[in-house]
Amino acid sequence: VQLQASGGGLVQAGESLRLSCAASGSGFDINGRHMGWYRQAPGKQRELVATITTAGGTYYPDSTKGRFTVSRDYAKNTIDLQMNNLKPEDTAVYYCSTIPPLTDWGQGTEVTVSS
Repeated sequence: VQLQASGGGLVQAGESLRLSCAASGSGFDINGRHMGWYRQAPGKQRELVATITTAGGTYYPDSTKGRFTVSRDYAKNTIDLQMNNLKPEDTAVYYCSTIPPLTDWGQGTEVTVSS
């Protein structure tokens, strides 16, 4: 079972994207795990951009606070990441995983923000 992120693309600065995360196989209970969105820009270490607890509590680092919103769809067993007012420095491959992260990062989705 892998976690797969989708919804990335090429946008201009100031625009929005919505990413989604689902399990590739059956049996992985995203609803029952603390989850996080991470990103890795070229030449940089992977960083955390948002977390959501099983109860829906959220956390954002200063770099994404006020622009990114993480949410759950309990019916679909997925999590989403709404990204508004995107900046060129948000360009990265975005991944979803548990908190702490799984050893297999699964499939990420590329986000490119042009200035």
